[in-house]
Amino acid sequence: MRELNQRIVLTRLRSDGAATRPQLAKDTGLSKPTVGQALLELEQSRLVRAVGRTSNGLGRSAILYESNPAAGHVLGLDIGRARIRVAVADLAGTVVARVDEPNRCTTARALMKTVYQLAKKTVNEASLDLDDIVAKVVGSPGVPDRHGRILHYAPNLPDWGRKGLLDELEATLGTGLVVENDANLSAVGEHARGAAKNASSFVCVLVGTGIGMGIVINGRLYRGAHGAAGEVGYLPYGWPLYDVKARERPSRDKKALPSPRGLMEAVAAADSVVKMAEGDGVRGAETAEDVFRLARQGDAGARRTVAEEAARLAFLVASVSAVLDPELVVLSGGIGKSADLLAAPMEQALRTITPLVPKVVPGELGEDAVLTGAISIALTSAVDIVFDRRNDATAE
Repeated sequence: MRELNQRIVLTRLRSDGAATRPQLAKDTGLSKPTVGQALLELEQSRLVRAVGRTSNGLGRSAILYESNPAAGHVLGLDIGRARIRVAVADLAGTVVARVDEPNRCTTARALMKTVYQLAKKTVNEASLDLDDIVAKVVGSPGVPDRHGRILHYAPNLPDWGRKGLLDELEATLGTGLVVENDANLSAVGEHARGAAKNASSFVCVLVGTGIGMGIVINGRLYRGAHGAAGEVGYLPYGWPLYDVKARERPSRDKKALPSPRGLMEAVAAADSVVKMAEGDGVRGAETAEDVFRLARQGDAGARRTVAEEAARLAFLVASVSAVLDPELVVLSGGIGKSADLLAAPMEQALRTITPLVPKVVPGELGEDAVLTGAISIALTSAVDIVFDRRNDATAE
């Protein structure tokens, strides 16, 4: 019962902020002596701290208490093809250390080593060790197979789909590690602190080196039967289902192998934007970001490229809308941050191909969406872990 009372008080402080003992008693329905005892024990285990006194000018002041954000820390990692981002946050979600570096690794072994070095560097900057971290969440392209201990559908990272990869990551970063699809984390991040804060059912389309989508239905992340829900890079864009001129289906004589990237990803990810720009006569565009910059400056070829990219993404959104009917589509990732240029041509293309036109908005977190989602998921378990550890230590 004592532990239950402590949880009730701690949950109230975490959800609604600092409060006095009388306020806590009123809000929780517990008696003042019960609240007082719970606060004393929570202070002893450093889960709660006093932060001052009320000063309303009438009567005696009362002590204000808040949950102690420094009672534990979490680690979030975003392993992308272009960059690796690592952050340490306290229990309030405040980032206390962060490292962001290009991913120049050409092998899985080198990437694993780099991830460990950056994680260690980040926690050390927070004056911590990896063993001090309460919960760790990694965002990565691909679908984690927790039974086979591998990542499926991650062709953009070298040999990242090899058997035992999840065990290697856990051995590298320590126990208690959670590996989640990056697009799923992007959706969680935008839901927690970004453009989808007020949305109940939405999708977050992550467009960068690859293409993926996180799905939230009734406030909960939806992964599908095998964890592959949202792998929209495999939508059959441009697949010749029927040869109109020949009036027949394509020959099946040759054995076709599925593309490791997926048809949609092959035509709408960042590298395809650069290729389209070359075909449109754009000069000096080495990255998708360069193409969008030139389009903003009025380059006619770059504007044609942006319009074509918008049309291809409209195909994706139309396909998803026909199945999920989301109230909101959030564009995230490197290309998603140029949603201001994509919005008008996307809407025009959508209205041409479907009557189902959802609201499309740019993500508010930019390229930090995955990292924010990783920290958010880590925090959901961290508070309970810290509570159990501190109470066990106090009991001993």
